[in-house]
Amino acid sequence: MIECVGPAGVTPRSVTPRSDLSVTVERVGDARLPTDVDTFRIVSYRASDGHEHVALIAGDPAVPSSQPVLVRLHSECLTGDVLGSAKCDCGQQLNAARRAISAEAAGGRAGVVVYLRGHEGRGIGLANKIRAYELQDQGLDTVDANTAQGLPVDARHYDVAAAILLDLGISSVRLISNNPAKAQGLQEHGVTVAEMMPIDVAHTAESRAYLASKRQLLNHLG
Repeated sequence: MIECVGPAGVTPRSVTPRSDLSVTVERVGDARLPTDVDTFRIVSYRASDGHEHVALIAGDPAVPSSQPVLVRLHSECLTGDVLGSAKCDCGQQLNAARRAISAEAAGGRAGVVVYLRGHEGRGIGLANKIRAYELQDQGLDTVDANTAQGLPVDARHYDVAAAILLDLGISSVRLISNNPAKAQGLQEHGVTVAEMMPIDVAHTAESRAYLASKRQLLNHLG
């Protein structure tokens, strides 16, 4: 379920703003992508951050509209998005976001999912994330499992996401997210977040403690 709340201005604990960063993106490919949800447009980008990213688009964001565009910034999660991990809700959120932007297009508007590579494990990388899983199995929460490795709680930044949205002609969004840091990151780099749209998907016995920690320690919504 995706609900609407007002603009977010909360800065999560232990997240350092990255407004000093600059990034450029190059549009590389633009194609149709038939999927189980809808036939989307997929645009690939090569960014100066060293990663390749994609935008999944429903409808035409270039068509003028009085409403901000519905957008999801989705951080890469191999375990959740591809392998079906029950330890997180990432794969479920990605699917819910795809359905939401498809519904926007059906209503004559546009929606975009920006899939951000290099964000695995809140930016610590896949191998370190699996080590964090191991530490969580031993009783640490999702924050302490990072810091116990000498790693940041959250190393992600969203200048690339803003650059991609601006390349698509999008400067104002309704953001599908429970994470206020994503709204802050976009606004620091020239994209207005008109509304936060918290997303609520089914929790599992494995994911409940992890999601509770994100609410309590990282100020996530929902």
